[in-house]
Amino acid sequence: RIERPVRTNQIPRQIPDQVFYLRPIPSMLMGGVLPFGAIFIELYFIMNSIWGNKVYYLFGFAAMVFVILTITCSEVTILLCYFHLCAEDYHWSWRAFLTSGASGLYIFIYSIMYFVTRLQLTSLTSAVVYFGWTGVMSLMFFVLTGTIGYFACLVFIRKIFMSIKVD
Repeated sequence: RIERPVRTNQIPRQIPDQVFYLRPIPSMLMGGVLPFGAIFIELYFIMNSIWGNKVYYLFGFAAMVFVILTITCSEVTILLCYFHLCAEDYHWSWRAFLTSGASGLYIFIYSIMYFVTRLQLTSLTSAVVYFGWTGVMSLMFFVLTGTIGYFACLVFIRKIFMSIKVD
């Protein structure tokens, strides 16, 4: 069970108007690009091994990229969550999940570019299979990075609110 570190008011406060980059869509687009940037080179080799009949044998490097991805997701989400809290926007939980998870959208866009530039698929069935599996992969990546961002933001929020002295 997750408990709140401080007492909360029963009456919700009104959230002031937010600047452009703190609105949901721009913050999701900004928050998703850095985790995607941490993984896109490795994603190229993984896509080549899956769809190009090549062997992938750099599992140690993939583990290192996953650690970098985890750190990047955590830092980006914590930073944007801090900006939202400074702007008096206390609705952080879903926004933290969506901000970090938006990198799954970038992976799907990259898979469309990979389909257009690298694959020479001629049948409709092959294209449906490709986009079906890359859609599932992108959705799983969305959930993975969103969960990483949510829990990082949860730990951050708990730490900053536990350090507050309340009368």
